Amino acid sequence: MSPALTDPITLAGRTAPARVIFGPHVTNLGEGRAFSDGHVAYYERRARGGAGIVVTETASIHPLDHPYERAPLAACSGAGYTRIVEACRPYGTLVLAGLGHRGLQGTSAWTRSPLWAPSRIPDPVTRELPAEMTRDDIDDIVDGFARGAGIAAAADLDGVELDVGPTSLLRQFLSGLTNHRDDEYGIDRALLLREVVGAVRERLGANRILAVRLTCDENAPWAGLTPDVTGSHARELAPVIDLLTVVRGGLFSPETYRPDAHTPRGFNDDLCRSIRVAVDGAVPVVLQGGVVDAGHARRVLEEGVCDLVEMTRAQIADPDLVASVGRGAQPRPCVRCNQACLVEDFRNPVVGCIGNAEAGRENRNGRNPAGRSREVLVVGGGPAGLEAARVAAERGHRVVLVEREPSTGGAARAAAGRRCVDFGALTRWLEGRCRELGVDIRLGRAATPAEIAAALASGTEVIQASGGVPRPPGFPVTAPSRYATAADVLSGTCPDSPRVVVWDPLGGPVAVAVTDHLASRGAEVHYATGDALAGSRLAPTGDLVPANVRMHRAGVRRHLGVSVAAVDAGAVRLVQRVSGEVVAVVDAALVDCSPRLPGREVPGARTAGDCVAPRSVREAIREGNEVAHAL
Repeated sequence: MSPALTDPITLAGRTAPARVIFGPHVTNLGEGRAFSDGHVAYYERRARGGAGIVVTETASIHPLDHPYERAPLAACSGAGYTRIVEACRPYGTLVLAGLGHRGLQGTSAWTRSPLWAPSRIPDPVTRELPAEMTRDDIDDIVDGFARGAGIAAAADLDGVELDVGPTSLLRQFLSGLTNHRDDEYGIDRALLLREVVGAVRERLGANRILAVRLTCDENAPWAGLTPDVTGSHARELAPVIDLLTVVRGGLFSPETYRPDAHTPRGFNDDLCRSIRVAVDGAVPVVLQGGVVDAGHARRVLEEGVCDLVEMTRAQIADPDLVASVGRGAQPRPCVRCNQACLVEDFRNPVVGCIGNAEAGRENRNGRNPAGRSREVLVVGGGPAGLEAARVAAERGHRVVLVEREPSTGGAARAAAGRRCVDFGALTRWLEGRCRELGVDIRLGRAATPAEIAAALASGTEVIQASGGVPRPPGFPVTAPSRYATAADVLSGTCPDSPRVVVWDPLGGPVAVAVTDHLASRGAEVHYATGDALAGSRLAPTGDLVPANVRMHRAGVRRHLGVSVAAVDAGAVRLVQRVSGEVVAVVDAALVDCSPRLPGREVPGARTAGDCVAPRSVREAIREGNEVAHAL
């Protein structure tokens, strides 16, 4: 019989209660370079939800490796590890310490010291040229991993995971892209990895787990790691390690490690299967890479693709994922948008999730049942209204939700099916949860001002989440049939023109989604923005480069550094902001991706979502959550 997600598995004599892993990722929850109370609450919440193994945020094993401001340092992590273990152990969850070094893919911004690398190869992202490591430097790395393992063992962790993934120094030594050395570490590129594994095993002993996260395909077959090469590395490692996580990505494709929804589900399944065949049962193998659906996770276990499944983003979205699967419930979906969970950013945002307002804030107080039950009227059934109704009902209030449209979801529903990211899956889950909790959802009717006033007068709490209102165009439009908004297009109403200009004043995901949608329909698409590059705000999501690649391949012409001068019967007229040159896109319609205006607030009502200001799905859900907890 094939293993199930909720089946236990024993590694190095230690038993994980489930085959679902919560993998290492940047959280920005740190205090200095140490693990914080926020980390403890964050990992405890996933353990309480049923995670079989938690791998902590990767800690640097050398002080000169400081890849982001709040990056943990193993030497500062002992006390934090102890508290994390104490918090997770009551649930049976195994805890591994992620250990690593970024090498040339780090930064010198905080240390002001040269980056270390196998060879003098610059990172294509930062262009920073590293120093080639000396033998003494290499010895320091081996010792650093061993010391990190000793710190983890002293804190009574169940083991460690070594990072040999897309941004790691150990992978840089393995790869011909980055290792051009002519000494023994270049002739035998796996030598450093073997030395590190040996030193760590000696420090851990046989009764703690030694796991390796290994890039098995760098997507650069001209010189990078390929499945054939890494298959041999995996076979060599298998007898001396306890767990192998198969990942993808490298110097030129780090975004393939946790890609967004533009990448098909199951993109890493075949690679993982091939590595599992290569090790031939010598070590349990973990599938990583966009596994967010329980059905997909069950299938890969049943088909023998892997022995365990890493579902990190899915458990950020729903920390109770494993428990929900165990009782046959539907977890809150992860839509793979990367808009809140990828946080390695100079602004230091804390890890979060567009659909789970609690993610990254688990240690806050006040998340408890209401002191007394109240009558609550929620006006508007978009993301903010649905979340407000859900939370209010979970806290014991009696909730009525009124939505003027025939279905819930608001702007997110309109976007569903028109974008690769299915925000509709999230609003459908919210509606289903509201109905389970007994929320009285009344569709196809608007709450009148008189009804709202009467509700307020009777003592009913009113939450206004009624959305925004259309924004008049900020430029002359003398041919209305050649003008549409993003909401029109995402609702299925496309301009009646084979040539379309998508105007993006925000550099954000909405205009890029509209561009993708129209290009897929065969339209001649022109993308226009005042920025110096298309989709400038997509960088934190990892979609900036892929979005521009998609535009190029689809033949989208990009007009950068422009504003819209006019839309008339003859053309959409753009003007270069520096030169003042006018560019006429003849016989074109324009899709305006400007945000809607906030609606009129009702005195006495609590507000959330677009009626306050233009909000993303994440912001709307967070505000709905906050206002319901304030009742």
